[in-house]
Amino acid sequence: WDSTVVGLLHCSFPAAEADLLYNGYPDGAEITDRLILWRPLVLLIPLRLGLTDINEAYIETLKHCFMMPQSLGVIGGKPNSAHYFIGYVGEELIYLDPHTTQPAVEPSDGGCVPDESFHCQHPPCRMNIAELDPSIAVGFFCNTEEDFNDWCQQIKKLSMLRGALPMFELVEHQPSHFSSPDVLNLTPDSSDADRLERFFDSEDEDFEILSL
Repeated sequence: WDSTVVGLLHCSFPAAEADLLYNGYPDGAEITDRLILWRPLVLLIPLRLGLTDINEAYIETLKHCFMMPQSLGVIGGKPNSAHYFIGYVGEELIYLDPHTTQPAVEPSDGGCVPDESFHCQHPPCRMNIAELDPSIAVGFFCNTEEDFNDWCQQIKKLSMLRGALPMFELVEHQPSHFSSPDVLNLTPDSSDADRLERFFDSEDEDFEILSL
C-alpha cells in the first residue's frame, strides 16, 4: 500500500448515555468542561511511500508535514542507517543521528535522571530527499484539542495539493472495505498466522501467504 488511512472512530455509548455526544460530555457542556478530558496526544503514523525508493509524488506532501506546527519530525533513514529528520532545505532533508553508545544512566538519589548526555553530540547533517528509504514514520504532537482540530484541517488541505499525492487520509468512520475480526469469524484465541491467512484469503486475489 502506498498510503495509509487514519481513522477517527466514534465510540458507541450505551442507550442510557446516548446524550454524550461530544468528547464524553453532553452537547451543551461548557467548553472549559470539555477541555478537561483532553490529554496531550502524540501521533506516530508509519508509512511506506514506495517499493524500493520513495515515490516522487509524495515528496511535496512530506515537505508540508515539516511545516506544520504540530510536527515532531520523521523517523526514517536509508539502508543500514536510521535517522531523525527535523526539516528540509530545498531538496535536502536535515537530520540528527541520535545513535551514541554510552554507559547506562543511573537515577540520582532524588529520583531525577540526568539527561545531559541524551542530546546529539554532533551538528545536524543533510541528505538528498531522493535517498530516503520509503519506510518512514511521521510524528505529530497535539497539546490541545484545538491543535488536533487544526492538524485535521491541514491534513485535509494536503489531500488537495496540486501535483502531489496524500501520504495518508483522515476518515470519520472505518471504511467498509476494511475487514474486521467479526467479518473474518476469528475467535479471541486465534493465532497471528490464522489472522493473516484469513485476512488475505480471498478468491479475488491472485496471491497467497507462503509458510517458510
